[in-house]
Amino acid sequence: MFEKPDFYATKWGFPESRPEDHAPAPKQFMPEHLSDPSFYEKGYHLENVGDGGNFYWVTSPSGYDAGFVVTGSGVIVIDAPPGLGENIQAAVRSVTREPVTHLVYSHWHSDHIGAASQFGPDVKIVAHEITRELLERFPDKYRPLPTETFKTDATLEVGGTKLELSYKGADHTPGNIYIYGPEQKVLTKIDIVSPGSVTFAHCDVSENISGFYQAHDDILSYDFKALIGGHISRWGTREDVEIVREYWHDVLAYAEEGLRKMSNAEALVGFTRGMAPEYYMVGGENWINSIANYTTEKTLTKTTSNGQTWPERLAGATMFTKYHAWTVAETFRTERTHFGYQKEGNGGPFYIA
Repeated sequence: MFEKPDFYATKWGFPESRPEDHAPAPKQFMPEHLSDPSFYEKGYHLENVGDGGNFYWVTSPSGYDAGFVVTGSGVIVIDAPPGLGENIQAAVRSVTREPVTHLVYSHWHSDHIGAASQFGPDVKIVAHEITRELLERFPDKYRPLPTETFKTDATLEVGGTKLELSYKGADHTPGNIYIYGPEQKVLTKIDIVSPGSVTFAHCDVSENISGFYQAHDDILSYDFKALIGGHISRWGTREDVEIVREYWHDVLAYAEEGLRKMSNAEALVGFTRGMAPEYYMVGGENWINSIANYTTEKTLTKTTSNGQTWPERLAGATMFTKYHAWTVAETFRTERTHFGYQKEGNGGPFYIA
């Protein structure tokens, strides 16, 4: 039996997170299969989603999701997470004898396509041109290079079934695409929305936070009945996206508020007062952490649009908001306006009220 290493005694690392310190996941977040022993024995859960009867969402106990479409002339698989692995093929076999002929990469990250090699050399792999460029730069035998790429928009058609592929710019990562079945009204957009949850830490480790925010609006521009988000063992609805969009805009608003309060000359001096110059970095850490703490407290205690707090509405709110707050505050400084700049001959303010 695995025994948890005692790393939590270190004075420099993260404290241990305990269930009693956090809010439980809201009941509306918890899908029934999470309590079904057969889900863990079989290794996957499969649901038909959207309209038309041929688009499937498949998830794993590891919390990774993928999708596939049965076209009548072969199966199109969307992503191949290692945590789902060959259970993708088991899920396909459970509904059809058609072979997998096409694989679409949502983006280049290994946690979502790191089992792609299982489909063999004959499958056609479709991705954005940036995804191919990144996989050429950082080769991995488990992630074969795409055989077909596109720049802005493309249509993949197999057996009369169409998927519309679109790239709207960097968000979670450059090359992360939208995959839309217009007939079924199913949209796949990975690592932006984890339905019913606040996503994993640091905006799901996204590289472009302004793009991450924009992606929520772009998702809502589609007419979809089901969203495959890549995580959390749940497919999403339009309401799921609208709810989490509200959460992220609260985080953004309070991050801006905290930056304005703590970035004037007087406040900045206060973070280093009494410290020797060689310890000024300690003040810098306290400064950004104070902004993140301010943002976290304001976000988690706010009464939201439906009268509940965010811990009552979204899973993971008390665990991950502090990480999101830190990232959103820091990238506000780098990706958004500084509201002005330092004038000649004075030490601030950095932000103009």
